[in-house]
Amino acid sequence: MGLLSLAIWTPIFFGVVLLALGRDEQAQSVRWIALIGALVSFLVTLPLYSGFELGTAAMQFVEKAAWIDRFDMNYHLGVDGISLWFVLLTAFINVVVIIASWESITNRVNQYMAAFLILSGLMIGVFVALDGMLFYVFFEATLIPMYLIIGIWGGPKKIYAAFKFFLYTLLGSLLMLIALIFLYVKSGGSFDLATWYTLSLSGTAQTFLFFAFFAAFAVKVPMWPVHTWLPDVHVEAPTGGSAVLAAIMLKLGAYGFLRFSMPIAPDAAREWAWLMIALSLIAVIYVGLVAMVQQDMKKLVAYSSVAHMGFVTLGFFIFNDLGVSGGIVQMIAHGFVSGAMFLCIGVLYDRVHSREIASYGGVVNTMPKFTAFALLFAMANCGLPATAGFVGEWMVILGAIKFNFWIGLAASTALIFGAAYTLWMFKRVYLGPVTNDDVKGLTDINSREFLMLSLLAIAVMVMGIYPKPFTDVMDSSVAGLLKHVAVSKLP
Repeated sequence: MGLLSLAIWTPIFFGVVLLALGRDEQAQSVRWIALIGALVSFLVTLPLYSGFELGTAAMQFVEKAAWIDRFDMNYHLGVDGISLWFVLLTAFINVVVIIASWESITNRVNQYMAAFLILSGLMIGVFVALDGMLFYVFFEATLIPMYLIIGIWGGPKKIYAAFKFFLYTLLGSLLMLIALIFLYVKSGGSFDLATWYTLSLSGTAQTFLFFAFFAAFAVKVPMWPVHTWLPDVHVEAPTGGSAVLAAIMLKLGAYGFLRFSMPIAPDAAREWAWLMIALSLIAVIYVGLVAMVQQDMKKLVAYSSVAHMGFVTLGFFIFNDLGVSGGIVQMIAHGFVSGAMFLCIGVLYDRVHSREIASYGGVVNTMPKFTAFALLFAMANCGLPATAGFVGEWMVILGAIKFNFWIGLAASTALIFGAAYTLWMFKRVYLGPVTNDDVKGLTDINSREFLMLSLLAIAVMVMGIYPKPFTDVMDSSVAGLLKHVAVSKLP
């Protein structure tokens, strides 16, 4: 079994073992098995980084086995500089989420932990699939555990949120399925991505493919105006569900643009780039303003996620190396920062059972250690230099200014709005005198919460201070992608 297969199937294996364990009387042992499973799954991904060869855009650690011969579908896996970090990020976030859910989940613990482990394996499958149909199967399969996580352990309107999440993402994906079948026919019966990249397609076919993929991926990112499912889902999802949704699941859509839309339909991608840039800027500016007026902390961070992911799509569609690399760096950084923001809200929610900003005030007086972490993550969310949040945004803004000064200027306003809504929330929740008895009775974070937040704090600081290992890995792959997209595919 190759390294990529291990990365996919190790967490799924542990998830299935947990499902077999059953009752909540064994909850403690279930938690330990889940944690061991998550740690082993993370350790399995590390050799991918240590053995990764820089300076080449070729796929590495490739595995290929026949899957459904009749339709030439293959179990075909590989990573390049674009996908490598997402495999590691997925496995890392999974460890943090298992630690985060240690005490807050008390019913059906084995199913909850199993759902996260299985979800982690399926998401890694999306990032490493090199066969169109295999990608589609993994991409759709991720909906199932997430649907259950929201629908079983969510808040009061959990069924509504789970259903909305499922419907929105499924409808977009059906158009992608039609596009995949179209490509299969066009390529003479192949689902191999590398074969699809070499196809000559007419302008009409490319436009159809571009918008079919757009329907699937824009909903997942989510881009404005198809972002409306995200705040509802975040508000109702349990803390772990919100963290994984923000940190990894939104990245599946953005990753799809890099793997499908841009290389398969490069002429259409260049032709419609103005639309993608416009939608991205609306997300960055308008949704940033919407975030400012939110009273619910989770909603505020959910809208902030839409604004930050707007930077990602903006970076991709200005077609220069700074923009695309910046977009990918922003995806990784957003994985650490948004995950941490949702876990911080979870720490407060576990104690006060309210997400409303008005229920808090002066938390620093009773939880000084926790407030220090919250401040670091808030600063990273604003894009403060020397935190992970700065690097990707800075690269995208530089790339955008190189492309067009006014687009760069519009994008940079996000730093102002980001600081405004994040610090406004921080001021009202954490600073000032203690405002009520709930806050007066708070206890500071325990060693488990300290560990979970420390892991994310280290990641945020390391990436902010020394982003070179992140960018070195992706440079050759990004250069290869841009070279490919620059060449017309018209017959």
